[in-house]
Amino acid sequence: MSSFSRSQIVTKPALASSGGIVAAQHRRAAEIGAEVLEAGGDAVDAATAVSFAIGVLEPWMSGPAGGGAMMVWRADEGRATSVSYGMRSPAGLRIEDYPLSGEGRANDLFPWKAVVEDRNVEGAKAVAVPGTTDGIGLAHQRWGRMPWRDLLAPAVQLAKEGLEVDWYAALMIASATRSLARDPDAAALFLEDGQWPTIAGWTALSDKRIAMPTLADTLDALARNGPRELYDGDVGAALAGDVAAKGGSLSRSDLKAYRAEVQEPLVADAFGGRLHLSPTLTAGPTLAAVMARLAAASPHESRALAVADALKASYEERLATMGDNEHPAAPASTTHFSIVDRHGNMVAMTQTLLSAFGSRVVSPSTGLLLNNGIMWFDPEPGHPNSLAPGKRCLMNVCPAVGETASGARFAIGASGGRKIMPAVAQLSAFLMADAMSLDEAFHAPRIDLSGGDTVVADETLPRAEIAALKTRHQVKPAKRTVFPYAFACPAGVMRKGDVNYGASEIMSPWGDAVAEDGHTGRDGEGE
Repeated sequence: MSSFSRSQIVTKPALASSGGIVAAQHRRAAEIGAEVLEAGGDAVDAATAVSFAIGVLEPWMSGPAGGGAMMVWRADEGRATSVSYGMRSPAGLRIEDYPLSGEGRANDLFPWKAVVEDRNVEGAKAVAVPGTTDGIGLAHQRWGRMPWRDLLAPAVQLAKEGLEVDWYAALMIASATRSLARDPDAAALFLEDGQWPTIAGWTALSDKRIAMPTLADTLDALARNGPRELYDGDVGAALAGDVAAKGGSLSRSDLKAYRAEVQEPLVADAFGGRLHLSPTLTAGPTLAAVMARLAAASPHESRALAVADALKASYEERLATMGDNEHPAAPASTTHFSIVDRHGNMVAMTQTLLSAFGSRVVSPSTGLLLNNGIMWFDPEPGHPNSLAPGKRCLMNVCPAVGETASGARFAIGASGGRKIMPAVAQLSAFLMADAMSLDEAFHAPRIDLSGGDTVVADETLPRAEIAALKTRHQVKPAKRTVFPYAFACPAGVMRKGDVNYGASEIMSPWGDAVAEDGHTGRDGEGE
């Protein structure tokens, strides 16, 4: 029986503003983005600042050494553009370094056959070529207005101040303590005497911080020398040297060869509107399939059942043809933020280290927490997504820009591994098919079906909807909580006419939407 209170009700009203809005998983990062907008910056300028700031504020989720994808809507161009900056396996990777143990399955996100010493999950051999820094650098070069150095300055200052360890940060560090303890540099950064950091007593407050001077120096170098410093400069050389010293295959030539890509988006028409999605190696194509199935479903059928059927069929197709096979219950390390500026330009940006704390390895020369992108590949040969050198990773990120039949536009995405796409699909359907406000959509109960046999259903769904689900699926009711997340953690913005709106996951303790000016309202004002 659940031990959670059944009488407690949590709400987080959407924000409305005549100015730009940033919705992110950390309020301070959202504030930094809003300050950029208020200074006259573009949505992409704000995204640049938020990307680096949030990598300091919640380093276990993302950072300069991760990867991901973004969707950009240009009101001045009247079109959407996709920017892909997914990770790659190093060119010098040796498949023989990842022998199957012959015993069971991996113990993290993906139920691959287990590899000896979990080398594809933890440690330097799990590190892939990062893309986030080059991706946001490419977007800034194309659309940014403010100087790159100025946009990274807040992140540099945050690193100098150190990571504040409140109850949630302590909880996240405690959840990975055993793994972090295996890397001396990760242990030195995050742990105290091999254990999670102490915070406060039952009624006491604390200003505990984790010092990050090396990361501050790295961010300062990126600010002064540009995004390619991580790939072509001294920072890249130091990073590659650290990974090699720890036994990984990431090399300086891998970093120098990496390039993010600008792509034409995949367009999915549904419910009189359309979605603009990342076209390849993300969950974008799977989301398009879900929306097509939802649009074709009978209007007299249970909405929850139609969603479950669409998710199940689309994920079966994905698993059979794209090779992604992630374990739906495991925690992923991802963050998402969405931005709209006063002119209607939008960014939906997702960046990740993959697992929580990535490879659980810290580069001592750069202070960067490193990704474990190698785990995205199936270590067993002969499959669509089998491990190989110089290969692009298949991701579950799903940033989207949508247009409703009424002319409203939204940018949305989420963190949460394979839970991401089901959340984005349902939120898009709420906005497009049901004409919900952003506030209503983010508070509406959702389900999750991420490739397994069981539908996880928000316990606040109407009884009739849960009964309908049970006619064709196994159903497990769940409560929306802070930890762990039974569903994904989304963030989104919307524009109706000249008014902007922003919302973040109601259960996210740090997430919030922040506007650039004082002309704001809560409770969905104006919706």
